[in-house]
Amino acid sequence: MTTIVFLGAGSVVFTRQLLTDILGFPELTGAHLVLHDIDPERLATAGSVATRIAEAHGARPKITATLDRRAALDGADFVINAIQVGGYPATRTDFDVPARFGLRQTIGDTIGIGGIFRGLRTFPVLAAIAADMAELCPDAWLLNYTNPMAMNVTYLSRVAPRLNVLGLCHSVHWTVHGLCEIVGVPFEEVEFDSAGVNHQAWILSWQHRGADLYPALDAAIAADEQLRRRVRVDMYRRLGYYPTETSEHSAEYVPWYLYHDEEIERLRIPVGEYLRVSQDNLAEYAAIRDGAPITADSDAVEYAPQIIHSMVTGTPRRIVANVPNVGLIGNLPAGFAVEVPTLVDAAGARPQPMGHLPPQLAAVNRPYVSVGELTVEAALTGDPRLVRHAAMADPNTAATLTVDAIERMCDALTEAHGDLLPEGLRR
Repeated sequence: MTTIVFLGAGSVVFTRQLLTDILGFPELTGAHLVLHDIDPERLATAGSVATRIAEAHGARPKITATLDRRAALDGADFVINAIQVGGYPATRTDFDVPARFGLRQTIGDTIGIGGIFRGLRTFPVLAAIAADMAELCPDAWLLNYTNPMAMNVTYLSRVAPRLNVLGLCHSVHWTVHGLCEIVGVPFEEVEFDSAGVNHQAWILSWQHRGADLYPALDAAIAADEQLRRRVRVDMYRRLGYYPTETSEHSAEYVPWYLYHDEEIERLRIPVGEYLRVSQDNLAEYAAIRDGAPITADSDAVEYAPQIIHSMVTGTPRRIVANVPNVGLIGNLPAGFAVEVPTLVDAAGARPQPMGHLPPQLAAVNRPYVSVGELTVEAALTGDPRLVRHAAMADPNTAATLTVDAIERMCDALTEAHGDLLPEGLRR
């Protein structure tokens, strides 16, 4: 029996989709599904959701719910990580404190000041998970969805180099899906390659029956003023390759947009968007908890269920995954996590080398990587100066604030997050 553990199962909106996709595979309907969360109410809701989804599929999995993480991990084959350390209150802190200093964010979970502090409060929990897995399920695969993705995968590679880890994100899939809708071709008929870093990778090739689709995209953009009012369309027109994450995300990874009122207006950038998304998720969770119907996409879109199915059945698939850069992208720093095509089957996962990125793309990625490297190093060394260095290196933060303001903002965030941060960094 395949044992699949969900850490952060109380993130019910996301867990619902994963469970639907997993139980959509006949070979996995008898799996042992182990749900773990630190919140008893959310864990109970997740258990109810799992039971309802299983019944809807006519499946008979074994379902276990536990507040004990070590009990959950004991004997696991796959561990899906979707935790959010500090929950919504910590997310509000990541937005509210910087806003007092005049710093705008949209999502705040990847780099930027929000990504830095989200990473710092997540790393200690990741280290504990990795230690438990080394003892209780050393051969299991950790399938990580928790942000900041690239920082988390890099951190795990440093503290637990023997752990099997894949960082998973659906941004590439949905980017190509959306591009196909713009140019009017079926997604199922296209071939594409992407590479870069999570939330800032690039569609390097995109073809339909051997024909390059970028000229069709150019024509669509030229004909539609509203398309030209998207951040990532603006980036594509200047850089020559389409970025793989939404405009909301993309706007805060570069220094060009959020500081300028006119750019926010021109490109319709939704400042503070993640707070609205989080509030919607809280409302949806409450509705599910109170018995609302459970709906999810019937097609397997998320990568974790596909990976599990491929490794269990030997079915080969090509997905996109985040892994340490060990000879995968030649002009990005070695060791830091990159996002590349990855082959999965019964033998495991094999990330595919992608050579060098076009130089302008690597140039945009490098500041992102620098912020992540400094944040990880701060956690590993316990040096709070490196937290400030990471914030100073961040493109959006540096474009907006003076260095003195950056220092004061980091001090304020450190005080606000308190003991959620590693002990050595609480100064």
